[in-house]
Amino acid sequence: MKTNFNVTDNGYYGNFGGAFIPEMLYPNVEELRENYLKITAEPSFQKEFMELLVDYVGRPTPLYFAKRLSAKYNTKIYLKREDLCHTGAHKINNTIGQILVAKKLGKTRIIAETGAGQHGVATATVCALMGLQCIVYMGEVDIKRQAPNVARMKMLGAEVRPALSGSKTLKDATNEAIRDWINNPEDTHYIIGSVVGPHPYPDMVARFQAIISKEIKAQLLEKEGTEFPDYVIACVGGGSNAAGTFYHFLDDENVNLIAVEAAGKGVESGESAATSILGKIGIIHGSKTLLMQTNDGQITEPYSISAGLDYPGVGPLHSHLFETKRAEFIAITDEDAMQSGIELSQMEGIIPAIETAHAFSVLDKKQFKSTDIVVINLSGRGDKDLNTYIDYFKL
Repeated sequence: MKTNFNVTDNGYYGNFGGAFIPEMLYPNVEELRENYLKITAEPSFQKEFMELLVDYVGRPTPLYFAKRLSAKYNTKIYLKREDLCHTGAHKINNTIGQILVAKKLGKTRIIAETGAGQHGVATATVCALMGLQCIVYMGEVDIKRQAPNVARMKMLGAEVRPALSGSKTLKDATNEAIRDWINNPEDTHYIIGSVVGPHPYPDMVARFQAIISKEIKAQLLEKEGTEFPDYVIACVGGGSNAAGTFYHFLDDENVNLIAVEAAGKGVESGESAATSILGKIGIIHGSKTLLMQTNDGQITEPYSISAGLDYPGVGPLHSHLFETKRAEFIAITDEDAMQSGIELSQMEGIIPAIETAHAFSVLDKKQFKSTDIVVINLSGRGDKDLNTYIDYFKL
C-alpha cells in the first residue's frame, strides 16, 4: 500500500498531528479548520495571494546553478534562492497567506512567535502592509542574539514581548503566544511560523510554503529538461522551509529528501536539537509529534548556535517522513554548519543564515554522483547572523 503524505481530515500525518488544545482555544482552532481550505480555494484569494508573492515578495525566486560548489563536490548543485525574498527568508510566503486568511475571518490583532526573528519580521511586515496590530513573542536569549531583527520588527510597528521562562528561546515564545491567544480569542489570529501546532496549522503553513517546490519543478524543467531532482535538501527546526521544498516531491519516491537538523555541540552532548534522533512521541504546542524529552516526559532544552533550529520538537509531517523513512534525517554540528557558511560565502558570494548553512554541510557527509541534480533550499540570508559569524570566526 502506498504511504500517504498528505494530512488526513482529522489532522494526522500517519501517527503524528492532531489538535491537542485547551478547551478555551477550541473555537479559534475550529473556526480556522472549518474555513481555511474554503478561503484559500477562492479565486479572489488566489489572485491576491499570487499578486503579492510576485509584486511584493519578489517571486519566483531564482534557481541558481552553483558552479564552484558543483565543481568542488563533483555534482550538479542548484540553490533555491529564498534568501532573495523580501525580508530575507522564506517566512514571508506563509505570513502573506495567513494575513489574508485572518482578514477574511475578520481578525484585527495578530500575534506571532519567533526564534531567529525572520518569522517575526515577516509577520510585522504583513501587519504593516495590511494595517493590523502586531505583537511578536520572542525569547529573551533570542532577542539578544538577533538584535537586528528585533530592531526591524519595531521599525515596522510591531511590539516585541520577551519570553522570560524556561530556556528563553523559541519554545518559550510559543508558550507565551498561546497564552495570549487564550486570553484574546475574539479579535486575534495567531500566525504560527512553522509546520507545528494544532491542525490545521501544519497543513496550512505547508500549503503556503509549497510555492517553493512548485517553482523548483518549473525551473528545473527549463534548465535540466526534468521536473525532478535526484536530491532535495533543506534544514529543519520546526520545518516550514523543508515542508515547502519537499511538498511537490513527496509522492515521487525517486526524489531523495534530506532533512538537516541541528546537532549543536554533538548529538549526545546534551546540547543539541536533533529531534529525529533524540526525540520520542509526545505532545508540544498542540500536536502529537517527535519531541526531545526526559524519561518522565518533561521537555528537554534544545540547543543550537542558530536561533531558528533550537526547537525541541519537529512538525508532524517531518515526524511522519522520518518514521516512514521517506526522508533521510542528518544532524549537523555548530562547527560544521559555521564552516559551511563560510565556504558558501567565499565560493559563491552568498552569506547564508546559520540555519541554512546546516543544509550545506550535507555536501561533506554524502557522496553524490556527477550526474545527480542536487537542489538545496537557501532558506535565508545571513545579515541577521553577522554578529554570530564575527564572534565565532573572530572576524
